[in-house]
Amino acid sequence: MQRVILHSDMNNFYASVECLYDPSLRSRPVVVSGDAELRHGIVLAKNYLAKRFGIRTGEALWQARQKCPEAVFVPAHYDRYLHYSALAREIYVSYTDQVEPFGLDECWLDVSGSASLFGSGKQIADDLRSRIRRELGLTVSVGVSFNKVFAKLGSDLKKPDATTVIDRTDYQKKVWELPVGDLLYVGPATAKKLARYGIHTIGQLARTPLELLQVAFGKVGVMLWRFANGQDQSSVSPYYSVPPIKTIGNSTTAPRDLVTDDDVKITLYALGESVAARLRSQRSVCATVQLGVRDNALFFYERQSKLARPTNSCTDIVQEALRLYGRNRPERPVRSLSLRACDLELEDEAPQLSLFPEDSRSQHHMELERTIDRIRTKYGYNSIRRGIMLIDPALDLDAQRDHIIHPIGFLGTL
Repeated sequence: MQRVILHSDMNNFYASVECLYDPSLRSRPVVVSGDAELRHGIVLAKNYLAKRFGIRTGEALWQARQKCPEAVFVPAHYDRYLHYSALAREIYVSYTDQVEPFGLDECWLDVSGSASLFGSGKQIADDLRSRIRRELGLTVSVGVSFNKVFAKLGSDLKKPDATTVIDRTDYQKKVWELPVGDLLYVGPATAKKLARYGIHTIGQLARTPLELLQVAFGKVGVMLWRFANGQDQSSVSPYYSVPPIKTIGNSTTAPRDLVTDDDVKITLYALGESVAARLRSQRSVCATVQLGVRDNALFFYERQSKLARPTNSCTDIVQEALRLYGRNRPERPVRSLSLRACDLELEDEAPQLSLFPEDSRSQHHMELERTIDRIRTKYGYNSIRRGIMLIDPALDLDAQRDHIIHPIGFLGTL
């Protein structure tokens, strides 16, 4: 049976959802922005009217205002985006149970076995677009192809609210003249390196000797060559499957530069509370702690270290992060920090702790924090807090959600 893969991409997702809540925005350039006062002042998303002025995702808000003074800047409402993302996926799973999310606003669907019920891939894509427009008030662009890579490429070719089919008979005509940067996983750095070899289009990549790409790029070169030649065989994961989680982390840009050790300590404990609570909720422990530091000149580095014993204790994780920070202290004040728990394993599979004092202390920390979880579940997060958070409450990424905490490793585009 020939595979039929769809890739659905919700058009200008964040901005489109904001227009649902305020229809007066539909005729105006809309920019969904971070909080400038908390130094998250960048463009998170924009609608097509804003795009016409050259506004780009990730640029500073002052740059966007210079390009389009009449643009409307609205704050992000992540609860709304999660809600509509879930509603769209409910529609997807009515066609197939093989639905693989790629960020909040994109999904692959394998509809190979659905033709007898719903028609061809194009018919399913058109019906899906119609339902989302009618039931949710949003639009999607859908690519239809025989593999995931070309299906995603198809969803990018025509926007908004369009279906693009790339099949085995015409993919070279439709795909090979496109810039190599349009191919999945070819970022700016890879595209620049490919250009040094005279590779500027997907077709040039496809016709490049595989041996050359393997020498120059290793396994990535082989993967990209296969993508360009339509040889992607990766499957679409079942929607209800739970992928193994390899890391859990959070990062934040502080509302002011972190100058003292106490500033860094407060912020790391705030991040650590979130990371450790998520570990415990999944009955996992980590064996490695990774710290990321960005100074106020935007220089970024990461350091990691193995723990003496696996843990899901905030205290143990943050103490290790502080040791990493002390050994790799930046010369300038810190603008943002990230904290990641790596090398996860199930808590029940963790090695038995010994009777040594340090092992006993770690076990005590884990039991104590599980008790704190129960108290917060019953009486609310603010019912019990760490005293260090009272030193400078502005740095506490608290339960009031005054500060946005960004999960590390989030995929997808806006």
